Amino acid sequence: MAKGKKHIRVAELFAGVGGFRVGLERASDTFRVVFSNQWEPSTKRQDASELYVQRFGDEGHSNVNIAEVPAKDIPDHDLLVGGFPCQDYSVARTLNQSAGLEGKKGVLWWQIHRIISEKKHKPSYLLLENVDRLLKSPAQQRGRDFAIMLASLADLGYVVEWRMINAADYGMPQRRRRVFFLGYLKDTPLAKASRKCKEPLDWLLEDGVMATAFPAVLKHPREPELFEVGGDLVEISKRFNAKERRSISPFLSTGLMIDRKVWTIDTKAVYDGPRKTLGDIILKNGSVPKKFFITKDQVAKWNYLKGAKSEQRTNKSSGTAYKYSEGSMVFPDPLDKPSRTIITAEGGATASRFKHVIKDAKGRLRRLTPLELERLNMFPDDHTAGARDERRAFLMGNALVTGIVERIGRELVERMGSSGK
Repeated sequence: MAKGKKHIRVAELFAGVGGFRVGLERASDTFRVVFSNQWEPSTKRQDASELYVQRFGDEGHSNVNIAEVPAKDIPDHDLLVGGFPCQDYSVARTLNQSAGLEGKKGVLWWQIHRIISEKKHKPSYLLLENVDRLLKSPAQQRGRDFAIMLASLADLGYVVEWRMINAADYGMPQRRRRVFFLGYLKDTPLAKASRKCKEPLDWLLEDGVMATAFPAVLKHPREPELFEVGGDLVEISKRFNAKERRSISPFLSTGLMIDRKVWTIDTKAVYDGPRKTLGDIILKNGSVPKKFFITKDQVAKWNYLKGAKSEQRTNKSSGTAYKYSEGSMVFPDPLDKPSRTIITAEGGATASRFKHVIKDAKGRLRRLTPLELERLNMFPDDHTAGARDERRAFLMGNALVTGIVERIGRELVERMGSSGK
């Protein structure tokens, strides 16, 4: 670390096997994780937490339900990061406190909210990740969940910008599309800069962190959509997009929120750098264990599952007949393109429509190994070694592409002045 520069203290929630940490530490040695939490409910095995400790040590690490961790026990930090589960974010008033909030499922977003609101020194910056459908969920009130999050962060004093990013659009080896959103506390240089920007479009396409980390242009030549997220959180939960536009979310792929005012546009990536494909990351020279190869008697099953279908099926519970149709998938997966998205059911030898299958130089079909799945998410080789192969695949299905975090981290270091508190 350069002399005179301070650590940027990081708290990593819902840490998994440490994807945010890998990306941030690769971006700059100024990032220092002072607290991490990973806890998997309803299971005795805590593989992700154990692997996290094996890779990074146990200092500052917590393996308990985050709801049981008092905010005062979490060290002060400059940057809070996390990829939280996507569930039902609706809220309702409590019976004895009309201003209170009660998550219907006790969802983990409200743990992020609780920690931020209860910390005497709020984190100056937030970097959060979720599936792309967050911008349009739930189906009955498109965009309501994201509106609740934006409003709650505005009420806590944050400016927020977001971008839907497909990793492959920026040269990474996997087509994985996720929403990343950044929060800047009102007294930070980034929050002040966003407020001073004459045109929100300039921030979204030129001056913002996402704009510089992931260059993009307008997908359609038009002015940003502008609207305000009004009302308290309970009112938003009940009324947001409930009538006028319930089938379409007002939140587009890129946006900025300041004081509950939202500007949002659709963007497309601009990138002319090097690109990695599935073929670039696969193991070669006979280094793949036999169990990953598909035997001749299994090929027909794989072909059926990957192929197009139009057939009569019967509902097992009701006995009702129905017509089932689906299109074909490319089989095997092409090696000259980025891979499809890894899912949590990637592991195991059972034939599946959604698992990756490639053809090797000898013409043999095989599944991807855990190490190859790690490479598609841009983790170090054997980052999850020590867990069962099926579990390693599951953990990569839950992980993020660390290269995205790395690019955001580099830009944040520059814009934060490389100094923590």
